[in-house]
Amino acid sequence: MTHSIQGAKLSVLDLAPVLHNQTISTSFQNSANLAQHVEKLGYHRYWLAEHHNMPGIASSATSVVIGHIASQTKTIRVGSGGVMLPNHAPLVIAEQFGTLDALYPNRIDLGLGRAPGSDQATAYALRRTLNATAEDFPQQVEELEAYFNGEARVRAIPGENANVPIWLLGSSNFSARLAAEKGLPFSFASHFSPDYTLPALKIYHDHFKPSSILKEPYAMVAVNIVASDSEEKSKWLATSQQQQFLNLVRGTPSALLPPIDNIDEVWSSYEKASVEKTLNQDATMIGDKRIVEEKLNAFIKATKADEVIINSQIYDHKARLESYKIVADLME
Repeated sequence: MTHSIQGAKLSVLDLAPVLHNQTISTSFQNSANLAQHVEKLGYHRYWLAEHHNMPGIASSATSVVIGHIASQTKTIRVGSGGVMLPNHAPLVIAEQFGTLDALYPNRIDLGLGRAPGSDQATAYALRRTLNATAEDFPQQVEELEAYFNGEARVRAIPGENANVPIWLLGSSNFSARLAAEKGLPFSFASHFSPDYTLPALKIYHDHFKPSSILKEPYAMVAVNIVASDSEEKSKWLATSQQQQFLNLVRGTPSALLPPIDNIDEVWSSYEKASVEKTLNQDATMIGDKRIVEEKLNAFIKATKADEVIINSQIYDHKARLESYKIVADLME
């Protein structure tokens, strides 16, 4: 049985962090171990995100890593949070996820984003044989659906008739409106776009049209959680993610760095404000079990989310496992 907090299912968003002074092989070993851990704890799904040209994120070949995680687990749903569809020919994605569904039936999700997940130079490197842009996203989604439904002129083998639920992901209003129009489940990137969360979810709920896929809207929100046995320790562990975003602000993306004792010695007041705007306190929960429970329940109440997907960018793997365990202990 899937557990819940305030009626919301709990899931995991894994950015497959590359740790400072560790190998990428270690990243994938840690991800498999985390997936096995949260499966036992009762989490609902385990998603990986497509990012490119990012020294701290190892999940660029998203479908390959999804296959790895699915092979190391038994029941938890595994998917993309998300695949950036403008980077790919929809036929290729249909074939990849059709293959995953054939290997791991009834366990694969396909979350789709419209951003490049990278900088302009990387986007060009990814798309130099394609003409698609983010503005073509609705047509790309329709093309992908046609491959899955067996209605395209070219057949996706594997892919045709695959049981792969499509989700639309967003960090603004665009995908919220498209998901509502198409009657698809919607996931919002509150963990790095907190200011747009409530407006986007309102658009999704207000404009939702029932479909053969969903009779009622289904919304998931992403949050950052760093939990430990004390608020002080949690704040210390959270400095790894703060440093990662600080380096993005500085235009020098890095691996995930170890925690530091005083983050205020590292950033300027402008940099601090910029990082804290992204890691907004509403969608970033740092503390002990009581603090996380209070903030998580408040966020679920405010967003009316059906599901919460949790990102925990913690350098120490054992501390990361423990953070997800603390949240699991809040499940009803």
